[in-house]
Amino acid sequence: MEVGGTHTFAQRMMGAALLDIDVYEEVEHDTTATSQAAAVVAIVAICMAIGSVGRGTGGMLSGLTVALIGWALWSGITYLIGANLFGGTATWGELLRTIGFAWSPGVLFVVGVIPILGGFAMLAVSLWILVSVIIAIRQALDFSTGKAVLTAVLGWIAWGFIAQLVARVFNVPLWS
Repeated sequence: MEVGGTHTFAQRMMGAALLDIDVYEEVEHDTTATSQAAAVVAIVAICMAIGSVGRGTGGMLSGLTVALIGWALWSGITYLIGANLFGGTATWGELLRTIGFAWSPGVLFVVGVIPILGGFAMLAVSLWILVSVIIAIRQALDFSTGKAVLTAVLGWIAWGFIAQLVARVFNVPLWS
């Protein structure tokens, strides 16, 4: 089944996980791919919940909600930083789509249920996602890898600050 480009949804996820720049460019420009990017984030949140069984990380519904809100918020923050501070050229929607697909390696979070190996696998997948997100930011904002790394780091710091603030205002724990 073809979607708004040359790749199917599954091919887009695989291409994003394999750091295929053409896939990031395709989803960046396909305005119909935002719901697909949200589906990637949701699938990864479910895989993370499965891989975290027994670690006390909260329920699946709350994890799914936090993942989707966090994705939208972090995409917005990186958009503001990348476009305004570093002169990148993108829309919030373009970053939303590319960052959403950059989460694709996260389907491997399910291996987190494997004793001993699971923790290492979760760390490796997290680092893989970080690299994917940097590529997604670079491609969407059309600037250098260095600027993408700075945008990702500053966005992560800003997101962490906002998350802490919201957690304190609503008196909820940020981490379980």
